[in-house]
Amino acid sequence: MTALDLSSPVAVVGTGTMGQGIAQVALVAGHPVRLYDSVPGRAREAAAAIGARLDRLVEKDRLTGAERDAARARLLPAGSLAELADCALVVEAVLERLEVKQQLFRELEDIVGEDCLLATNTSSLSVTAIGGALRGPGRFVGLHFFNPAPLLPLVEVVSGFATDVTSATRAYETARAWGKTPVACADTPGFIVNRIARPFYAEAFAVYEAQAADPATIDAVLRESGGFRMGAFELTDLIGQDVNESVTRSVWESFFQDVRFTPSLAQRRLVESGRLGRKSGRGWYDYADGAERPEPHTAEKAQAPSYVVAEGDLGPACELLALIREAGIGVREEDEDHGTRLVLPSGGQLVLADGQTSMEFRDVVYFDLALDYRRATRIALSASQDTSAQTLAEATGLFQALGKDVSVIGDVPGMIVARTVARIIDLAHDAVAKGVATEEDIDTAMRLGVNYPVGPFEWSRRLGRGWAYDVLDDLHLRDPSGRYAPSLALYRHAYASEKREGTS
Repeated sequence: MTALDLSSPVAVVGTGTMGQGIAQVALVAGHPVRLYDSVPGRAREAAAAIGARLDRLVEKDRLTGAERDAARARLLPAGSLAELADCALVVEAVLERLEVKQQLFRELEDIVGEDCLLATNTSSLSVTAIGGALRGPGRFVGLHFFNPAPLLPLVEVVSGFATDVTSATRAYETARAWGKTPVACADTPGFIVNRIARPFYAEAFAVYEAQAADPATIDAVLRESGGFRMGAFELTDLIGQDVNESVTRSVWESFFQDVRFTPSLAQRRLVESGRLGRKSGRGWYDYADGAERPEPHTAEKAQAPSYVVAEGDLGPACELLALIREAGIGVREEDEDHGTRLVLPSGGQLVLADGQTSMEFRDVVYFDLALDYRRATRIALSASQDTSAQTLAEATGLFQALGKDVSVIGDVPGMIVARTVARIIDLAHDAVAKGVATEEDIDTAMRLGVNYPVGPFEWSRRLGRGWAYDVLDDLHLRDPSGRYAPSLALYRHAYASEKREGTS
């Protein structure tokens, strides 16, 4: 099944920001485009707005004047749904209410031809439920664009329970012909991106609610150590706290209030107070003119140790040994079966975050996971009240000698980056096991949809087969609510290779 022919008219119903963006994508690709909105005059206003954006593309040399003029000639506002009768594809981008979308598609079904593809751009509703209102749901599919649609490449092509393979394939190929990067997924709450991204927000909020660190520090650690483009607090301020919380709540409720997707009470209070982020002038941060952005907690300068003893394999943090040597600090390596850690001159231990807490051990400082320890500019440390000041000072000085800013946070298991990445990896494995999408499509979706530095499966390969399972298993022991219980899919991934090799 091939993409729609460029001579085939495409209609977009709903002329808000997303509707206009989708219309622009189809228009620039070469299709005749019809715009319809139930509010009189809105379609013409939207056509004018799209025309203005085409002018800007010409100014930026992304479109020629002739191409702009041809595109404008292909863009027609429609005064009624009946004017969409000859369209080969209709995409809706109307209010996120099930009954509104169902009624729209019932009307469209009586207007368009039998071979017309019907598509919803919903981000939170069930594609199956919307299509269930149709007599012929086989031609109904989800085409979830990301905002702004003309700029962001990802499109989730969602097959409802009754969607025909031919319809999904045609939608997929059409999105690709439009210059987008489509990924195929089954109809599941949150699809790919909004399902697997939940821990990025949830774990940051959980660390904040545990009073282990402030938003500015958590954001800085996620960016400067985890490699994420933005931290969870600044990103939700950009998205809108009400929008982000609504998606989280929708996924949670759609999964029958699965504890893994539980919304944040702190975020709920923010929404209730009207602090919705940038659009309201205040969210986690204050955006008023002249307001100062809070700085992340950064430790004072400390003396670096003269040497460290490396016991066991540091696993994902093994690169640290080369960095320590390059900094002129001595490293003595000892093979140990019972641990993987750095021993400091004080006798205290420096251990990679593993889902346990400092208070459980004598004189232990944990350090957080980094995407790339060489490139990371900040490292988080955690210690309990019983950790000696000398050990914490030596740990701080060690990372400062490697050129890193150091943020000391509270003694929370899994710290910030480690618990976040472990949960993202777990949800990704669970999604594949349940037929939501392929590993390749999930990695693509998370990189392009939310700008993750690497996809969860690439992260899993870098960290080692059992890393995420072991971190979550330790977290689950300390929080048996089920939030951190590793999925069966992750368990199988972690231990399948050992069983094949004959390990019990």
